Amino acid sequence: MISSRKQLNEILSYEKRLNWDNFNDKELKYQIFLSYLKRHPQWFNFKYIIALRKAGYYYTKRKKNIIFGILYILSCRKKNRLGRKLGIECNEQTFEKGLVIYHSQGIVVNGLARVGANCHLHGNNCIGTDGITADCPIIGNNVVLGVGAKVLGGVRIANDITIAAGAVVVDSFLEPGVVIGGVPARIIKRK
Repeated sequence: MISSRKQLNEILSYEKRLNWDNFNDKELKYQIFLSYLKRHPQWFNFKYIIALRKAGYYYTKRKKNIIFGILYILSCRKKNRLGRKLGIECNEQTFEKGLVIYHSQGIVVNGLARVGANCHLHGNNCIGTDGITADCPIIGNNVVLGVGAKVLGGVRIANDITIAAGAVVVDSFLEPGVVIGGVPARIIKRK
């Protein structure tokens, strides 16, 4: 949870660096400006992350006074409006710091799921229930979800796991640092 304006700014600064990770400090501002001018998808993905983080900040403050409550509603509206355009459905309290979205279309994340720091989504991902129970995944830090990867049900995913493109994860993987893939997913490589 983002509890202060300082923490919000630190997270956004960290995520800005992650989303444009191939550039040094001098090139970073230029690349962000160029992405804005070109209306590049990367710009909109990061704009969504900013809206997500601001909604998360106001969520923690919403009960302090009515102004924060109104700002929470407005920030959620902005996040959801942009999410509909990009094809992202996500709760503001799901992801810890370090979220990177490469391709936005078709990303659905259940609001009860919990995802650790430095999660990378490559698009067309689903993190949610399996349709049988209401249990949601708990995903560790430094997890990469390839294009079309799905994590379903009350599974646990350890740290430093890569989920291959098209994988459907319905079982827990508690061994850190592996690559999993297939339908249903199984370990295909140990790092």
